[in-house]
Formats: sequence, C-alpha cells, structure tokens
Amino acid sequence: MDDLRRIDLNLLLTLHALLAERHVSRAALRLHRSQPAVSHALAQLRGIFEDPLLVRRDGGLALTARALELQRPLEDALDQLQGLLHAPAFDPRRARRTFRIALSDYGSRVALPALTHRLRERAPGIDIAATQASREAMLTQLLDGEIDLALGVFHDFPGELETLTLFEESFVCLADRATLPARGNLTMAQWIARPHVLVAMRPGADNEIDQALAELGHVRRVAVTLPHWSIAPELIAGTDLVLTVAERAVAHLRHERKLRRFAAPFAIPPFPFQAVWHTRRDVDPAHRWLREQIVQVCSDG
Repeated sequence: MDDLRRIDLNLLLTLHALLAERHVSRAALRLHRSQPAVSHALAQLRGIFEDPLLVRRDGGLALTARALELQRPLEDALDQLQGLLHAPAFDPRRARRTFRIALSDYGSRVALPALTHRLRERAPGIDIAATQASREAMLTQLLDGEIDLALGVFHDFPGELETLTLFEESFVCLADRATLPARGNLTMAQWIARPHVLVAMRPGADNEIDQALAELGHVRRVAVTLPHWSIAPELIAGTDLVLTVAERAVAHLRHERKLRRFAAPFAIPPFPFQAVWHTRRDVDPAHRWLREQIVQVCSDG
C-alpha cells in the first residue's frame, strides 16, 4: 500500500497509452493532454519503476523488457478498476450462477418454496445450494466466504456483516385436539404440567420460549428435542405432547383436524427473521437482486 500512495491513477493511464502507442505525441493525443505533460509523466514513471520503459531504437521508441512485462498486468488492473466504477448490468434471465444459502429447517419452510418458484420464472439459470448449520456456524461461514447469504435468527454478529429484518415472527402452540379443553386453551398450570417438544439444533440450547418461562420463574419438561420441526407434528398427534414453535412453521397445518393451534398462556416476545451477508457482497448486482427477491417472497407471506 505504501508503494501505491506514490502513484496517481492518471500516471497509470498515461503508462497504458505510452505502452500502446510507443510514441509520446500520439499518447498525448489519445489522452487529450499536452506533449510536455506526457513527457513529464514518463519521467515520473521511469523513476517509479526504475526503468526507462521506452528507449529510442531505429528512429522510434521501443518497449524495454520491463515495459513488456507490465503491459498485460496493467491492462487487467485498469479493466478491474473500470468494473468497480461501472458495475455490469445484471440480467436475471441470462445469469448463470449458484448461490450458497445457509438456513434452518424453519427458514427453508418459510422462504425456499416461494423463492424457488420465483427463480424458475425469472432467473432459470440461477441455482440455490442450501445448507443447514447453527447460528454461530452460519456467521463463521459468511466471514470465511463459504456461503453467500444466511437466513435465520441472529443476536450478535461482527461488524463486517450486514443484516436485514425480513419479518417479525410470533410463537404458537400445537397439540392433539383430543387432549385440549373443549373450550378455551390450556392454563399456565396445565401447560407447565404437559410434556413438551423442543425444536433446537442441540439439547440445552438457549431458546426464546424457555427464557420467557424463566423470567416468570417456571421450568417446563422437554420430553423430546428435535433438530428440525418437520417431523414434530407427527409426534404430537395421538399424544399429550405440546409443541411451541414459530407460527409460520406450522401455517400449513391450519386445516389439520387432529391437531389444534392455540396461544401460549404467557407472553413470548416475537423475534426477527433476518438475512445476513458479508459487506463484500454489497457491490455485487446479482447478490443484491437475490436479496430483493427474498424480501419480496417473505413480504408476500
């Protein structure tokens, strides 16, 4: 970086013109600058690279070996700088790309079906590689560049990561209809007396439900801990188990006759469902487009 501070970008543009034209006057015309200004720039470049760069030969100027070595890297560097200033337009219908997204079982339910349908309609060349991990592992994968995006519930994350709340989620309880009162829901005492199903990546993990209970001085018995919720309704049917889970996770069970949804007998704070990505992805038009699609499918329901 110290060496870069000595070089004005205009000097690199001048060097590019000189290497291409191999003539000071023609390079000056190409750059819309005066010949003395280009000659002065050449003198500066010779000092920086410690090489004459252009030498007189057969009545003209020829490139030195060092100048020949610089030609290709210089062109590549200037092309990359141009790309930074003028990001290419993103055409989703022509794009060919795979995005790596980490999300939980719940995240897959609420986001992936609608997102997949949307991509097939609008960007058929874009593929999704979905993975599952703990919250901590997702954040580490984002920092290491192993994934492009994480969807989930996050509390603390490093400053290099950006976050966007997609929606606020609430909790709902689910139990076998035959084990519930004919009218009304379970009281606090009844709810505490029942065995429960907990959906968590690992037993003993902190969760919003037990934290809210602890603040009230209560502890429930967790009879079954699962790393994913999809099988949980089958465990509840025909048993006295109660499942307390994010509402969207069981939205498709609204018309299930054997099970009944009901509110918990105590307040459980809602939580934000978030998209998280590394700041290095901010300038990527394809990544930005994908985030916009995820925002849309989540806001649609």
